[in-house]
Amino acid sequence: MSTEYVNTLLFGVYPYVCLVVLLIGSLIRFDREPYTWKSDSSQMLRSGQLRLGSNLFHYGMIVVILGHFIGFLAPHWAIDWAIDPVGHQLLAMVVGGLAGFVAIVGLTILLHRRLADPRIKLNSRKWDIVVAFMLWLQLALGLLTVPLSAFHMDGVLFETLTSYVKGVVTLDAGAAGLMVDAPLPYKLHVLLGFTIFLISPFTRMIHIWSGAGALGYLFRPYQIVRTPRTRAKEPVRL
Repeated sequence: MSTEYVNTLLFGVYPYVCLVVLLIGSLIRFDREPYTWKSDSSQMLRSGQLRLGSNLFHYGMIVVILGHFIGFLAPHWAIDWAIDPVGHQLLAMVVGGLAGFVAIVGLTILLHRRLADPRIKLNSRKWDIVVAFMLWLQLALGLLTVPLSAFHMDGVLFETLTSYVKGVVTLDAGAAGLMVDAPLPYKLHVLLGFTIFLISPFTRMIHIWSGAGALGYLFRPYQIVRTPRTRAKEPVRL
């Protein structure tokens, strides 16, 4: 089996398999098992460490995810006028590195809490622990790419990675070829990211959709509330 064939399979075919399963699997779960669409909080069992770990993890992840969307999916013309590729890479390294560090510290606290407390561990599904470790490894790989990027400050590697992600989104058949010469940590980071998409419809990761849907709360219409006093002033219809 040639290296080119394996590269095409991993970075040209596998991402679309993961994205299709993510979309269709999420729709089926929402339709058939809506009451399982939740994060399964363990706060009632033990609240200690939960607030600190959860806040650090979620706030860090929000910045990381938004940074990936903006940094990798924004068109080149929308960024190049404000910052050059080298500055763009440096910004991604600093902001992404800090946010990733905050997130992995929070996740480490949550993992310790889940594994060290017998009650929480007993009430944890195996997939809960597997997903948590996958997220921890993904954050660790992301942090590992920061010092590696420092050795490629010409911006070429960063532009190659952004072009690959844009190519996947735009259905570019030749996008996989951009990953042939990418360093191994970057390849593992990309593959593990798509794998997390793949398993999300079958795990507690499904609640991420709800977090994205909550943005609609900002644009909700006003709610009309009728208090007992206002109801008393309404005319009685006989």
